[in-house]
Amino acid sequence: MRDELKEARVTRSWSQAELGRQAGLPQMHISGIESGKIVPRFDTLLDLVRVLDYDLLMVPRSLVPILQAIIRDHQNQDHNRDEGERSLYAAEDEPPQQGRQHDEF
Repeated sequence: MRDELKEARVTRSWSQAELGRQAGLPQMHISGIESGKIVPRFDTLLDLVRVLDYDLLMVPRSLVPILQAIIRDHQNQDHNRDEGERSLYAAEDEPPQQGRQHDEF
């Protein structure tokens, strides 16, 4: 989880000091959490996660693989969107094809 916290901080272009200011913690504490030298209390972890615009959820173990797949799909959609690729079912803003009303076999 500490890698995800650091990634979320870096994605926002925040320094450890800025994350600390937002969460009310010293920069050294943020550094210790990210390096694994400090194990944060649950309420501190929750504060950090929420400041970074994420949340923690309790999920039944049987649903974890499904949620991981949904998250991967969401991340891939964001990545593909950045590269200009479109989803197979993306119909919005597509120009209509001229002269063909339906599929021809």
